[in-house]
Amino acid sequence: MDRIFGLDHPANDTSLTHLCTFHDPVSLSIAEEILNDAELPFLKKERGSGGAVRLITGFQSFGTDLFVRPEDAEKATELLMPLLTDEGVADTEQEEQ
Repeated sequence: MDRIFGLDHPANDTSLTHLCTFHDPVSLSIAEEILNDAELPFLKKERGSGGAVRLITGFQSFGTDLFVRPEDAEKATELLMPLLTDEGVADTEQEEQ
């Protein structure tokens, strides 16, 4: 995509662990519900100008990054493993923190 605007890589935040990048809004919603049910806090951040694009067009194609606290990363990955292993559902890019 575009390295200038940060569309190729998730945002860098040393206090959070990048769990995965979703390109499908349905899979993202399922992941959010799984994490909510497990009472694991998370942050989702749309790449690039994804938020504005979503408001205007109703969808965005840059992907949405999902972040969790470092101490919750292992449990979150375990809970989402069936969803993350489906081919093409999410890009798992475990960041070294």
